[in-house]
Amino acid sequence: MTACLAIDIGGTKIAAALVSLNGKKATVVQRMQIHTPQNPSAEALDNALAEILQHFNGTFEKVSVASTGIIQEGILTALNPKNLGNLAFFPLEQSIAKHTDKPITLLNDAQAAACAEYLLQPDEIENFAFITVSTGVGGGIILNRKLFTGKGGVAGHIGHSLADPNGELCGCGRVGCVEAVAAGRAIAREAAKWDSPCEPPEVFNRFRQSDEQAVQLVEKSAKAIANLIADLKISLDIQQIAIGGSVGLAEGYLDTVNHFLAQLPEIYRPSIVKAHYAQDAGLIGAAWWAEHIDQL
Repeated sequence: MTACLAIDIGGTKIAAALVSLNGKKATVVQRMQIHTPQNPSAEALDNALAEILQHFNGTFEKVSVASTGIIQEGILTALNPKNLGNLAFFPLEQSIAKHTDKPITLLNDAQAAACAEYLLQPDEIENFAFITVSTGVGGGIILNRKLFTGKGGVAGHIGHSLADPNGELCGCGRVGCVEAVAAGRAIAREAAKWDSPCEPPEVFNRFRQSDEQAVQLVEKSAKAIANLIADLKISLDIQQIAIGGSVGLAEGYLDTVNHFLAQLPEIYRPSIVKAHYAQDAGLIGAAWWAEHIDQL
């Protein structure tokens, strides 16, 4: 087994580790985590990546990066630049190549997480999706046992499908995206307007205490995700969906999503499971992609 340096670039942190794969088993060692530069310049993000590559120098045979945003021809951009700290264009592959001569692969972080979570699914599952409900809403789609990225790397950006045509303006520029209704940033936006404002973790505390405002807000998010799940099922015949992310895994959230799904006809209801790998999903999926990309 050759070690892959897997790097997961998120809106608030950059995680890295050495990942080795043996069939469906992943070994993750030598973890490192730093803060993602806030309101970053290209130079700041480049310096952060240089720090990681220097830390692991001499310990890996390949580099694979999972990042929030869209990866196209080595360039990192985003439908919603806020999720990248307003850094809307970054030469990711070029930045990494300055600091290593090892092979480099890149993909979206939710696409990577979908690869990781798919490793755990029963053999009969051919069509699978991963949804992360966190700061934003993202996803990854496995069709006919293969990750579907699309020619432009956009496939899986399901958080930018429509939830409410009369809703809030999304950071991507479209009105009423699922992300603008269901994401942690959307929950924070609405909770900030309350007479007793609070952050999303407290929203969920109040939700579990049956606070009316909190229940309505969490249910609004969960209903949008339930309808997104139904859309995936009816359009792509998805058999199973894993839900992850800080909001998606919050206590009581998945039960609420399932409550709204149960109100729909059975044909709209795939099997739903909790994401297993949590913070390691992007790292493991990135390493899997680096190992299998030549076979796809």
